[in-house]
Amino acid sequence: MKPPFSAFILLLGLVCLPFAGYPQEKEKEQVKGTLAEPSDAAEVRQQIAQLEKLESAVPSRGAVPFLLSIAKLHLGETREALELLKKTVAMKEGFDPSGDPAFLGLKGTKEFDDLVTKVHSDFPPVAQARLAFVTEEKDLIPEGLAYDEKQNLFYLSSLNRKKIVKIDSEGRSSDFVPGDRYGLLPVLGIRLDPTDGTVWADTFEDAGRTELVHFDASGKLLERFGPKDGAKHGFNDLVVRKNGEVITTDSLGNQVFRLDSRTKTFSALKIYRPLFYPNGIALADDDHTVYVADAVGIIRVDLIRGESRDVDTGPCCNTLSGADGLYWHRGSLIAVQNGIGSPRVAAFKLSKDGTRVTRTTVLENRTQFTVLPTTGAIRGDDFYFIANSQIDNLNGDRIMDVTKLAPVRIAVVRLP
Repeated sequence: MKPPFSAFILLLGLVCLPFAGYPQEKEKEQVKGTLAEPSDAAEVRQQIAQLEKLESAVPSRGAVPFLLSIAKLHLGETREALELLKKTVAMKEGFDPSGDPAFLGLKGTKEFDDLVTKVHSDFPPVAQARLAFVTEEKDLIPEGLAYDEKQNLFYLSSLNRKKIVKIDSEGRSSDFVPGDRYGLLPVLGIRLDPTDGTVWADTFEDAGRTELVHFDASGKLLERFGPKDGAKHGFNDLVVRKNGEVITTDSLGNQVFRLDSRTKTFSALKIYRPLFYPNGIALADDDHTVYVADAVGIIRVDLIRGESRDVDTGPCCNTLSGADGLYWHRGSLIAVQNGIGSPRVAAFKLSKDGTRVTRTTVLENRTQFTVLPTTGAIRGDDFYFIANSQIDNLNGDRIMDVTKLAPVRIAVVRLP
């Protein structure tokens, strides 16, 4: 999902902009025949410098050049942006600028269109998913999805309606937590507690207010927690361990927090490198290995040893960056990658020690089900995911064009 605008979030393009919608055309004004730099130019250049320092440390060779190209284009440096895109495409990792609104101004130019043709030749469409069910409410703007195995139903979170919907095995939906009941902020990631079936969810708004909320199986609010330091935070997605500990990404604070189930206090996980918009998060079956996705890769964190490292992308040709939804399934990471230009769903088989990708399987790419996917949930060997979140139609707490709203589609694809 994506938060409000800032220089850093802007240069991350699609993966970082849920409440503000797609990146907008930057405002420029004519000043004595030249184009003025955007007002956030200094901040963007600072982020460029930070990304350049990180480039050699990140396993995905195309991740940093891709983000830099967005930043350069924002600054009006079109030639530099195109050269960075050429570098990205040459890596053959799956980045596809044709689906990113940041590059709308380049569409129709020969250089850009040639790059897109090359990407589409290297990464053709993959259509394996099918429609699972459709919600009746068009204006949910959903962001999180979770599956309750005991009750055989799904929970769907809503940014716009600030509520949680439950969907039964027949596809019938009803409110689990109504939007007017507890004064919730927009609801994002949602997960079940593996021990008692209660429901945890992240909420946050673009002003930097955020809460972690906890409901019982009937939808009654049990607890709510928020940071106490006064800084801006944005809890995005989460996992729940067997001991009740909750671990959540903080996209605005560029951190990962753990909520102690006994003391009810937050503490930040130590990560070996700076995080750039941490988003999706997955918990391995061992209950102590966490995988954190950010704009440039996926980091493996050992909670017992306190060690962290980037997951190696393996021998060839696929990036781990830009994962909004991230899930563990039988030694693989399942990712909804909506931060690589054109969204896709992929499965990354890991080595036995969980540090390296040994096989990549693209499950869905450039189809009707990858228009704007965000997150999903696993049921058995099937992966259900939000196919058309419509986040691009939400600006703050306002739907920009109600005529473009459509029923929410949940797709399903078989996992390898």
